[in-house]
Amino acid sequence: MGRIGISCLFPASWHFSISPAGCPRILNTSLRQIIVISILAAAVSLLYFSVVIIRNKYGRLSRDKKFQRYLARVTDIEATDTDNPNVNYGIVVDCGSSGSRIFVYCWPRHNGNPHDLLDIRQMRDKNRKPVVMKIKPGISEFATSPEKVSDYISPLLNFAAEHVPRAKHKETPLYILCTAGMRILPESQQRAILEDLLTDIPVHFDFLFSDSHAEVISGKQEGVYAWIGINFVLGRFEHIEDDDEAVVEVNIPGSESSQAILRKRTAGILDMGGVSTQIAYEVPKTVSFASSQQEEVAKNLLAEFNLGCDVHQTEHVYRVYVATFLGFGGNAARQRYEDRIFANTIQKNRLLGKQTGLTPDTPYLDPCLPLDIKDEIQQNGQTVYLRGTGDFDLCRETIQPFMNKTNETQTSLNGVYQPPIHFQNSEFYGFSEFYYCTEDVLRMGGDYNAATFTKAAKDYCATKWSILRERFDRGLYASHADLHRLKYQCFKSAWMFEVFHRGFSFPVSYRNLKTALQVYDKEVQWTLGAILYRTRFLPLRDIQQETFRASHAHWRGFSFVYNHYLFSGCFLVVLLSILLYLLRLRRIHRRTLRGGSAATLWLEEGLASQKIAGTL
Repeated sequence: MGRIGISCLFPASWHFSISPAGCPRILNTSLRQIIVISILAAAVSLLYFSVVIIRNKYGRLSRDKKFQRYLARVTDIEATDTDNPNVNYGIVVDCGSSGSRIFVYCWPRHNGNPHDLLDIRQMRDKNRKPVVMKIKPGISEFATSPEKVSDYISPLLNFAAEHVPRAKHKETPLYILCTAGMRILPESQQRAILEDLLTDIPVHFDFLFSDSHAEVISGKQEGVYAWIGINFVLGRFEHIEDDDEAVVEVNIPGSESSQAILRKRTAGILDMGGVSTQIAYEVPKTVSFASSQQEEVAKNLLAEFNLGCDVHQTEHVYRVYVATFLGFGGNAARQRYEDRIFANTIQKNRLLGKQTGLTPDTPYLDPCLPLDIKDEIQQNGQTVYLRGTGDFDLCRETIQPFMNKTNETQTSLNGVYQPPIHFQNSEFYGFSEFYYCTEDVLRMGGDYNAATFTKAAKDYCATKWSILRERFDRGLYASHADLHRLKYQCFKSAWMFEVFHRGFSFPVSYRNLKTALQVYDKEVQWTLGAILYRTRFLPLRDIQQETFRASHAHWRGFSFVYNHYLFSGCFLVVLLSILLYLLRLRRIHRRTLRGGSAATLWLEEGLASQKIAGTL
């Protein structure tokens, strides 16, 4: 019986043979087809394996990044791992008018990509609470005794020193930034306070604290920091990953002649406090000015800065408009309104001989107070009595002159220059009074709709004060809403509406305003933007250390894919070679069988003829 010998590509000691007789019948009859099918199955399996690995390694990066951002927001409430040597820390002290607060931030080691910012988040203690502490009074109270300032601020720094690992103190930057209260002090008093801090703090603390780390910041800087903080939390400084993400075409400041780039659309912010109102938003396009005077004013309102660590990279260069309007906060506006009522009423009574507002029986009818509520204004020993009529439309009309709008183009409140806003491709967040006005009483915070808001405000104003008090006593309003809120809700609703639509010229049809108290369930302070901006060059240290490692990591990833395909190709070549060799052996075996059969037949015939001859 014939045998097939196989000794290809192997040492002689590995020689073995297969007997066709010992194989199943089907292998004898269709050996070629079975071998071909087996090779095809192996090739398909290898191809599938390659696709799955590459897709898992590279195809899910976008989804992984989204999940990581979501996970980061969730795990941001976890206690900071102070035992991790790769975690860095930073400290910002906000020295405000009523008190000072210290914020401790932390971030992991930079990933080495010069296009990415530091992943800064607020540090949390073992109880998962933010590492924040506040003391009173404000630092400006020490204007006449600056030598006591370092003692005043020491409790805050001791608090931070207890939470930041001791081994990290010398590389932890400390920033002491003073705001409103210090701005109104004479420059000599400001300088004396800062000099005391710069002299004493390095003696008692090992934090990284240089002369530029303590200063009085302007309202413009504070607004820019707030804008940076909000957009950082919203993820607007990250790269475009999905086709459905909102983008904007940007002319990079300083390179207007070059081609515009596309990047994520940033959000503008509106913040109405008790005293002032502030607006900040990116100006993506190059702006033109109506006059040279307007251009000069605009220079003080436009801030251009680079958030990236490389000054030669323009990916994170932004042009932001910031304007602060003193006297346009909710409480200050009401005070201005009452001052006007008092002055006009006294003057009219004197000229016309009337007694309007001088007794409770002849009150001044105030359209900006709820229906039938009684109130009074006292100034210089005189009293003007008020009674609300709850007329929202008349209230809006009455307060419109307080906007101080001019006929000039591209102006807002007080005639201040305002660059054009592309309303169709913009988004704004309204904080403080924008949120309180829509949520505390009207219960409609979130996505703002002018028509819905106006109807709710009209209904509220026109409701009798006795009914509003009854609803308040039943707990139908927000938990932190008080009687002061109820009393002036009608006025503040009208004021917010007029500032937004008439002052800042947002159309009534605008739907991209979100009123909010927090972003992703956490309060975002301007201090976050401050440390992001002031630590923007720190990644250079990590980038220099990681450049070599990152390049090799990239090569390893590339070589894995390359070698994977190379291996698959070589494997297929080997299989095909074995197949061809087997087929060649099979043909040789068949020829051998045919030759052996003919020789046997000839031999048998020869023996048979010899037997016949012998017989004869």
